[in-house]
Amino acid sequence: MVEQQAAQLDTLFRALADPTRRAMLQSLSEGERSVGALAAPFAMSFAAASKHIKVLEHAGLVQRRVKGRTHLCRLDPQPLAAAEEWLRFYEQFWRGSLDALAEALSRPDPEIPGGTHE
Repeated sequence: MVEQQAAQLDTLFRALADPTRRAMLQSLSEGERSVGALAAPFAMSFAAASKHIKVLEHAGLVQRRVKGRTHLCRLDPQPLAAAEEWLRFYEQFWRGSLDALAEALSRPDPEIPGGTHE
């Protein structure tokens, strides 16, 4: 189970690593788009856009349906919940570290005139 979750996170982060795919997801957050509409801002071919979309589909972030000759894509944000959960652990780590730093900086420093770090 843990290995499967790790593989899913690897696939998800690999999909999110590309700025073009992140921009496509941003566009899809506003609603369903055709592959052509997703490709347009990047001046890329249908085939190139389709490859990016396949990566997003593999990660579970996009669902595609065919309506006639038009391929329509929509965002499925559910896989992002797993990434958020993984990141939440590190948020707690950094919050604790930053709290400790703030506490250390608020203590008087005998080597500084006035005794503060400000």
